Order: sequence, then C-alpha cells, then structure tokens
Amino acid sequence: MNSFTEHGNIGIGESEEYLDFQSKLSRVAKIERPVIIVGERGTGKEISARRIHYLSDRWKGPLVTVNCASLPSSLIESELFGYEKGAFTGAAQTRKGRFEEAEGGTLFLDEIGLIPLEVQEKILRVVEYGTFERVGSSITHEVDVRIVGATNADLPELCRKGLFKEDLLDRLSFEVLFLPPLRKRKGDIMLLADFYASKMAFECGRDEKPVFSDEVIVKLESYSWPGNVRELKNVVERAVYQSDSNVISEINFNPFKNPYEDKDVDALSSVENTGRREFEYDLKDYEKAHEDLDISYISRALDLSGGNQRIAAMSMNLTYDQFRGLYRKYKDRLK
Repeated sequence: MNSFTEHGNIGIGESEEYLDFQSKLSRVAKIERPVIIVGERGTGKEISARRIHYLSDRWKGPLVTVNCASLPSSLIESELFGYEKGAFTGAAQTRKGRFEEAEGGTLFLDEIGLIPLEVQEKILRVVEYGTFERVGSSITHEVDVRIVGATNADLPELCRKGLFKEDLLDRLSFEVLFLPPLRKRKGDIMLLADFYASKMAFECGRDEKPVFSDEVIVKLESYSWPGNVRELKNVVERAVYQSDSNVISEINFNPFKNPYEDKDVDALSSVENTGRREFEYDLKDYEKAHEDLDISYISRALDLSGGNQRIAAMSMNLTYDQFRGLYRKYKDRLK
C-alpha cells in the first residue's frame, strides 16, 4: 500500500496506474524544476502537490497554496505578488504576496489555466529570472520558489486559443503528471471504500468494521465515478452513517434524487436526453404505451449504471436474464 498523510489529507492506492503515478511523482520531486499536475476534479491534485513538496529538498520550507479559481481575475496579481500601501483603493498598508510567503519553499497554483494573461507575464519573469515587483512599486524583489501547477484544463489548447502563454507553458512543463481517474483504478475502489467506511464508523462511535454486501460491491466497482475519490468518499460515508447495521446493503450515488417524484409521470416525461420522450396515448394504444414505458425504464437504468447491464437489472429489481430479454427485445429502439 502506498499512502501519504499531511494535514488530514490522504492518498491511498495499490493499483498499477496509481503506483506508476506515485513513482513518477517521487522521481520528479527531487528535481528543482516546475511541475504541472493534470487531473479531473476529485482525483487529488492538491494531495499530490503536497507530496511533491514534502519529498523534495524544500520540505522544511513553506508550502503555499493559491486556488486561482476562487479569486477574481482583478485580485490574482496582488494576491500573488503583494502590493504597496496606497497602490489602489483599500490598500491601507503594504502586504507581501504568495511568492514572498513561499520563499525557499513551494508555491502550488491550483487551476493555473484560469490565471489572466497579464499575470502570466509576471509569473514568466519569476520563472526565468527569479524577480518581480509588488503592485504599485518599481522595486525589484528576488525570490526562490518552486512552482507546482494543477489543472483539469487542456493547457496546449488554451495556448492555441490565445488564453495561455506558450512561453510560460514551456517553462512550467518540465514534467507533466497525469493523475489517473478512479474509473481507471479499479483495484483501488474497494481499498478506498473500506478505508472511508472504517473512518466513518469510528466517527459514529461504532465498534464493528463495516462490511459491504456483494451487490453493493458490484455497484461500487462498476460505477463511473465522475467525481472520483472525493465522490467515493461522500457516497461511502453517507451509506455507513445511514445504515443501522455494520453490513452495508444500500448505496446512493445521487443524494439529490427526489423521493417524492412521481415515477410513473417521470417515466413518460421529457426530462434530459436519456432515451425518454413525451408521449400522448389513446386508450387503444395500450401495447405501445407499455413498450414505451419499458424502453424508458431500461434507458434510465442503463444511464444511471453507466451502461452496466447487471447493475441496471438490479436497479429495476429484475434478474440479469430478465433484463437481457427486455434489452434484446427493444435494442433497436434504445438510444
């Protein structure tokens, strides 16, 4: 097992994909060069940046994090480089920026693709020469900082669109690490689920370790996990705290599903493009209405299961053979 704990964050995995990523990360951590981490939401980009910092020779220095998505574009420059007293309205006193705070350590720029072009120009100068000026000042400051950037955007495509400076991308991309999404880490899903389940059981004051039913294990391992590890954590912890037993037999991937929704009406309504259409029937059209309802339910079940027919069958309380029979019957009409 490969694990890392820092400030309550943890990364766990023993799949080939995850271990390969950690091996590349550990290798580049020792090299004093910028790194870009690319990954979907919830894959652990910040945890990976922390690991790079604490495995590097800068581990005794500060690790400063800036989430560029949380800052208005007008404030990013002053946040990164600081400002002098009177530089703008509200600047009542001189303030250091994040680059100065990270002196001798690592600056982690999350969602780096959202940084405005004019600020990218100043970052480029820091990378090239190790110097910058605070907002409202002409005094040059020197700084020794390693930059680790993270994004889920296609940075080369942003360059082609003129939204990201090619020169800056060239200098920041000494190494580009791609975090594997959870759906590509099949061997890690239950490892993570067991970890988060045990953690939640302890938090709830329970002595017994939670155990997942076979049906729930199939669902967990077959789900596409668009929110990755963060989503799995929520799903598992929710299931544990809601269960009255240490055997987890129910799982809910969508906490926003309305329990008061009229399922019969919903099945014949047009809500999202999942194979359902709006129909109006005469009484003589009973057979057609029945077929259309079957198709609507099959389409919904396949959509929610990510195309896994066994899970779709379980969600409709059908056997796999029953579902397969219906699927073959209506295959040409399914979208």
